[in-house]
Amino acid sequence: MDEKTQVASLSVASNIILTLTKVIVGLVSGSVSILSEGIHSGIDLVAAFIALFAVKESGKPADSCHAYGHGKIENVSGTIEAALIFVAALMIIIEAIKKIQEIIYGNGGHVTDFGLGLGVLIMGVSAIMNWIVSTRLMKVAKRTDSVALEADALHLRTDVYTSLGVLVGLLLIKLTGWTIIDPIIALGVAFMIIKASIDLTKKAFAPLVDVSLPDEEREIIAEVLQRYEDEFVEFHKLRTRKAGAERHVDLHLVVAKYTPVVDVHDLCDRIEKEINERLYITYVLIHAEPCSNRDVECPVEEGLTSSCQSCQVRKPEQGSEVRDWKSESEI
Repeated sequence: MDEKTQVASLSVASNIILTLTKVIVGLVSGSVSILSEGIHSGIDLVAAFIALFAVKESGKPADSCHAYGHGKIENVSGTIEAALIFVAALMIIIEAIKKIQEIIYGNGGHVTDFGLGLGVLIMGVSAIMNWIVSTRLMKVAKRTDSVALEADALHLRTDVYTSLGVLVGLLLIKLTGWTIIDPIIALGVAFMIIKASIDLTKKAFAPLVDVSLPDEEREIIAEVLQRYEDEFVEFHKLRTRKAGAERHVDLHLVVAKYTPVVDVHDLCDRIEKEINERLYITYVLIHAEPCSNRDVECPVEEGLTSSCQSCQVRKPEQGSEVRDWKSESEI
């Protein structure tokens, strides 16, 4: 089992424990904020299962049906997880509003002292567990550039903050006796979850529509090309995109017309290797083309100039064969 699968499995296990504990304590105590946290952890559990599936599938090699690999499965899972978080937030808002109405009209809303004490304990344990697991997930996500694991880590990190918020709310109820604090805290939890879902949607969905790599990553590609600028004329049609942890780059590289194919191939290999070393899992495709072709007149060949800086060649002397001039440019 690889590292990504291990941490995804750890997330599943921790969420199973926390979900069951929070739901039971929430029902026993009558606290809607604790119950909302149970719902939140339940959604996190579903998301953890999705993340586990995604990291397993995305790691599969390319096949006849998926010639470009399975990387975008992670982006799909991240988008689904973001939608699940949003649904969880709506469920919490509905429960909190019901609780506020019950308190206002005197139809309930009481939280037992036993429930308060147990709720404080559970929220504290939950915050600590989720902080440990989310930190581990985020480290692996950053190292492997995994969108699915990062989404799972963001879920749990949000759970840390919401658990602490509920804990503070329960303590305030204990001190003041104001039970309306309970649903108000639940609403705060819901709005934090909505923000997390929006942020995650932006990050996970963008690669599905082939958005270009970030500016800082395109600058790295440009820096690598500039290191070899003395060996080619220019480059254009640079395109970039991302699929899961995989980056895809393609460009047109203009080289001197009579450069031997083996030299062009070696140049492309060096450029591709260096880009891949600086950007994690990058596949580079370079289309090499001459500085002039059959449809474009070469200024040296047509006698319009005596030399070309790009090709670093000179016009043959009168009486010499053009073929000799071409051979000279290959030296």
